[in-house]
Amino acid sequence: QVQLVESGGGLVQPGGSLRLSCVASGFFFSDHWMYWVRQAPGKGLEWVSLITHEGRSKVYEDSVLGRFTVSRDNTKNTLYLQMNNLTSEDTAVYYCAKDPTKGWGFKLTLADFGAWGQGTRVTVSP
Repeated sequence: QVQLVESGGGLVQPGGSLRLSCVASGFFFSDHWMYWVRQAPGKGLEWVSLITHEGRSKVYEDSVLGRFTVSRDNTKNTLYLQMNNLTSEDTAVYYCAKDPTKGWGFKLTLADFGAWGQGTRVTVSP
């Protein structure tokens, strides 16, 4: 019953913007910190961002700090990631997830989370 559904990815030129969404169901969304992670071609899973229950605290990986903004609307059970000034290094499949069993910054896979979505693909290319 737990489900996370990402959307909003696509093809964008360098310097462009995208807004990703993740709709959650099957659990009490507001009781969980939420995470964005990504996997670039040929690379392992990377931490991107986290947001606390009410959105008061946010954490970003250094490479996206100042360009990405995570937010949430608990009335809609929805998580967002606004991505600005995109570069080719941002090309990846982006996943939302909850309940990690490893701490921020540690090497991980999707199986290290209690739940994750199908992902949405972001391609940054001229």
